[in-house]
Amino acid sequence: MDLETQFHLFRETFGSVKTEVQKRIVGQDAIIEGILFCLLANGHALLEGIPGLGKTQLIHTLSQTLDLSFKRIQFTPDMMPSDITGTTLLVEDERGGKQFEFQEGPIFAQLILADEINRATPRTQSALLEAMQERTVTVGRASHQLQEPFCVLATQNPLEMEGTYPLPEAQLDRFLFKLHVEFPSEDEIVQILRRTTSDVEIQVEKVTNAATLNEMRRLVRQVIIAEHVERYIIRLVRMTHPDSEAAPDIVKRYVHLGAGIRSVQAIALTAKIKALLDKRYNVAFEDVDAVLLPALRHRILLNFEGEGEGIRTDEVVTEVFRVGARR
Repeated sequence: MDLETQFHLFRETFGSVKTEVQKRIVGQDAIIEGILFCLLANGHALLEGIPGLGKTQLIHTLSQTLDLSFKRIQFTPDMMPSDITGTTLLVEDERGGKQFEFQEGPIFAQLILADEINRATPRTQSALLEAMQERTVTVGRASHQLQEPFCVLATQNPLEMEGTYPLPEAQLDRFLFKLHVEFPSEDEIVQILRRTTSDVEIQVEKVTNAATLNEMRRLVRQVIIAEHVERYIIRLVRMTHPDSEAAPDIVKRYVHLGAGIRSVQAIALTAKIKALLDKRYNVAFEDVDAVLLPALRHRILLNFEGEGEGIRTDEVVTEVFRVGARR
């Protein structure tokens, strides 16, 4: 199969998955696309929004459409790392002998919903780090490989901060995108009400599978990105650092730490996906612009003055784009 045909099938599959998910999920098109971008770029997503906006339903529906195994982990302050990764137990075999056997935790699935991740203690949060980065789980001296594709979709409530443990910068950086789940419009709420209070159960079909997704991931990396576009990405990321000469005033005044190398990789990979969907086989400036905000908003650390003034990192990224964008 030639590349032209593969690219066509890529777009067709992406569109079919999105259409199937929309049978159950009203609105949230940008969130659906953002999660699919993370899956295809072999990354993870942090979803921020108030409770009750359908985040769990969205991810569960996506797992059915993609034919991936799904597990939901509800994070709580008393949760232990072994509650996520699993543990080794002493079990009795058929002959009456005893031996140690590893019992898999809920992390052993392909699509993981880490619900209210900031409710758990830092020790438990860190249990996700190895799985997210290395795709392995180590218990004792044994390492266990996770099945690909593997994607963690974590949620957190931006309003209720009492009794929570904010994610440290090192863990935030592991997320490819941070997506804001917005409150639906009046018309969308009407549709949600009708779908959820009737006796009609909406069925979704399996559109693709893990093997096809892995092929789509490999295809993404074949998209060409020219050096001048690479340097454009790097220049924008460097502008988020307050010690950069090109940094805008808002960065120099309110930012303590700018985005790192992982942000450059995240922008480049997801820009390739955007180019493919727009029927281009090389990355353009507009592809970079489209993924800049979700790739950078969680990787910028504000200083004390920025926190005190109520500055949002979205404002910082927007200003960096305004000053540094080139067409």
